[in-house]
Amino acid sequence: MMILNCLLLVVGIALVLWGADRFTDGACGLARRWNVSEMVIGLTIVALGTSLPEFMVSFFSVLKGSADMSVGNIVGSNIFNTLVIVGASAMMMKMPVERSLLASDIPLSMLAALCLYGVAYFDGDISRVEGIFLLLFFCAFLYYTFWRARKNAPALEEDDMGAQMSVPKILLFLVIGCACLVYGGQLMVDNAAVLAREWGVSERIIGLTILAAGTSLPELATSMMAARKGSNGLALGNAIGSNIFNIAFVIGICSIVKPMAVSDISIADWFTVIFCNVLLWMLAFARRSLTTWKGFVLLAAYILYLAFILLYNVK
Repeated sequence: MMILNCLLLVVGIALVLWGADRFTDGACGLARRWNVSEMVIGLTIVALGTSLPEFMVSFFSVLKGSADMSVGNIVGSNIFNTLVIVGASAMMMKMPVERSLLASDIPLSMLAALCLYGVAYFDGDISRVEGIFLLLFFCAFLYYTFWRARKNAPALEEDDMGAQMSVPKILLFLVIGCACLVYGGQLMVDNAAVLAREWGVSERIIGLTILAAGTSLPELATSMMAARKGSNGLALGNAIGSNIFNIAFVIGICSIVKPMAVSDISIADWFTVIFCNVLLWMLAFARRSLTTWKGFVLLAAYILYLAFILLYNVK
């Protein structure tokens, strides 16, 4: 049985990697056709598509009465997005950082994390009213992002117009890529969780590590593929946008459907999800770029966090 789980895990990895390649090509084609920056597409369309696994896992966890698993998935995914995805992408290639990312997008991601901490930690509950507040935050973020895109839309060169991908091809790449990302990610999550239980790993650790990392694999594959192709704005925008989507949209929708009682997320987890945004902003602010050594710092921070919760099982 474990052999079958291992094989399905490998199939999931292959689907995620192939789907990320198609999804990235489609997203870049969409950016050129809409005449907006890859950063904006990464913050919105790509972030939404790659956040579907988090949404599905969190939504069904809430319906089954596992609110801690749902919130733990989001907290763990955001930590993974910020430290591992951005870190791995930076180690592949030096990435210039747009001014808007420093001025608004990373601070908004930090604000979203603080909002989630505020509504969940102090009273141990995320009510429907608080869910509506998070959803309104998400709508405001979308409006601001597209308003900024229209305001700063670059002039389209004739060469770029001639190189535009056709609309049917863009849609095909986005749909097929997203489907492979979601299904492949789900295969990885399900089979990794089975293997973890066979090895005696607790449910809490599964939620914060294996489940969180597994549902973030579409973001990881998409951002690394984008970085490899030189689409730095798409790589960074995907990770930061996914963080905001996860908290404001996913938790917002889940808590509106069913209020969430949260009790098992530790102060160390809340501190880490806020601190990793601060660390990313500081590293990105220095020379307005993310280089190999900065990517290493981000990855090292995640390894330390992982070692901390695994060794001490903090509650």
